[in-house]
Amino acid sequence: MSDKKIKVPASPKIRKFAREFGININKIVGSERKGRVIESDVKNFIANQLNKGSSLNENKTKKINNEFAHSDFGEIELKDIPRIKKLAAPYLVNSWTTIPHVTNHDEADITEMEDFRNSLTDIYTGEKKKISPLAFIVKALVASLKKFPNFNSSVDDIENGKITLKKYFHIGIAVDTSHGLMVPKIRNVNNKNINHISNELKKVSEQCRNLKINKKEFFGGSMTITSLGGVGGSFFTPIINYPEVAILGIGRLEKKQISINNKLYLRTILPLSLSYDHRIIDGAEAARFNNDLKENLGKNFAYKLAV
Repeated sequence: MSDKKIKVPASPKIRKFAREFGININKIVGSERKGRVIESDVKNFIANQLNKGSSLNENKTKKINNEFAHSDFGEIELKDIPRIKKLAAPYLVNSWTTIPHVTNHDEADITEMEDFRNSLTDIYTGEKKKISPLAFIVKALVASLKKFPNFNSSVDDIENGKITLKKYFHIGIAVDTSHGLMVPKIRNVNNKNINHISNELKKVSEQCRNLKINKKEFFGGSMTITSLGGVGGSFFTPIINYPEVAILGIGRLEKKQISINNKLYLRTILPLSLSYDHRIIDGAEAARFNNDLKENLGKNFAYKLAV
């Protein structure tokens, strides 16, 4: 009997939980009455699949891995993998093995945006406002998502040719914490100004670092932004945050000499690394998306992002 004819009993919540891991719930044998699938069944299924993959890899590399122990060559230390990284591992494995990743690298000239951002002051105190460039990038990204709805989608039923187009704009922000990388969502960005977005970025980052954030805030995103700007580096290949279909990586701001009308100008340049699901988005569409995003971050649009 084919999987399409089998429909195991499970609640909508559990079905969604399985989909988020890219698991066909009909392949899971439920432990409850009449074969009903519960959360622990999904977790056990994932663990078994990962163990099978590990066994295959171990067989292929057994000679290399087991011929000598690390301790044969000097002093070593064994450490536990942080809990957050353990929890994230199945998501990353599923994303990398399920989604055909392609990354488009580009650069955005954000000189005017930075001049405008640095000129912002509090209307009551006259003090300079401390607003991260990330707040502007979040707002600019949403403007591009409105023009390119395929980027605000999820692949839930690829076999039957269905994708879910989202009408909401919830942007995931990768937060670097001592516990590991966490990706909370800034909800309904299209309805918020730069001040609100900036405040929420600070709030969710603090909640993640103190492990005070609700688990639900890691789900239901439109697209994710991950930044290396505070650490260093330019271009990289970010892994898509399944079940999303794209992720934007941003590097460290750089000052570069750029030729404009045959004259050299010192400009502020932002490296962009856009990874996308090639099943849904092709290279030309990704390039057009990046071009639109660059315009949104450029001199003709930056001031509008503040409202």
